[in-house]
Amino acid sequence: MQKYEKMDFQHNLKMLRSAKGMSQCELAKVIHTTLKTISHWETGYSEPSIQQLIMLADIFDVTLDDLVGRE
Repeated sequence: MQKYEKMDFQHNLKMLRSAKGMSQCELAKVIHTTLKTISHWETGYSEPSIQQLIMLADIFDVTLDDLVGRE
């Protein structure tokens, strides 16, 4: 398992999405939200719900702690 730096959620989301070769638009479709929402998450303008965090962790095969940068 890859260890992620202790960073904030938006950095980890962008890194994981890019590593998987997904665009913001593709990720938005997978989790049934908008491109604008993904953009807002990656810039720190807003944050996902717990249900959305769980979906993201499942998509990227990481723990919630890794996703949000918690040790």
